[in-house]
Amino acid sequence: MLDTDPRKLQFFYGTAAQPCPYIEGRSECKAVTELTGPHAPHLHDMLSRAGFRRSHGIAYRPACRGCHACVPVRVVVDQFRASRSMRRVLKRNADLTPRERPAIATLEQYDLFEAYEVSRHGDGDMAMMDFTDYRAMVEDSPVDTRIVEFRDPEGRLAAVTLTDWLSDGLSGVYKFFAVDRARASPGTHVILWHIEQARALGLPYVYLGYWIGESPKMAYKMRFQPLHALRGEQWVPFTRPETDAAPANLAAV
Repeated sequence: MLDTDPRKLQFFYGTAAQPCPYIEGRSECKAVTELTGPHAPHLHDMLSRAGFRRSHGIAYRPACRGCHACVPVRVVVDQFRASRSMRRVLKRNADLTPRERPAIATLEQYDLFEAYEVSRHGDGDMAMMDFTDYRAMVEDSPVDTRIVEFRDPEGRLAAVTLTDWLSDGLSGVYKFFAVDRARASPGTHVILWHIEQARALGLPYVYLGYWIGESPKMAYKMRFQPLHALRGEQWVPFTRPETDAAPANLAAV
């Protein structure tokens, strides 16, 4: 029987320091554990509630000495109401049809992914990923992971999200979209889809990963109110920047 008290899980290890991909001049370290065996979905649920994220078959969270910039956040689904600007985004993307698929990589998805990475994150490691790397990102998952494709009326692939289904919500692992649709804000549209899908399924949360106030790539998450942030061992309302507060420490998970 798996012990469900996260504070008793001891099989974490730390990664070596690397340049932070979000804040220039800082280093990044992570606390990591493997998701393996029949209890992997339960462990993933538990760790998600403790501020961890999933990549392939591992769960991780920042563990950077002296830095607490990464704040785990999640949308409170039943209280969420789209703002006027978000309703405009939904209208601009009303031609897109979502289709849920098994987490199986395709060359069509990869072509969209590669163009997106080169255009939006050309200086990042993901821009160097080949199809084998992309396939591993999509298919190497020990939990309930699915692909959702968004297509325009001509059947053209316009956006993709890789998403984990949790017992208490949806967790977007990664999303990308056609760069020629950027003005329509398809990334925002995909997050709004997650919220409405969670609402339809009766799931209370959409996990957005980490809010980082000093990173424009991550600060946008503040717009999806009401948000909860993980503070210590508790998820609390999060409506304004509070970068001086520490996230949950590893001893609490």
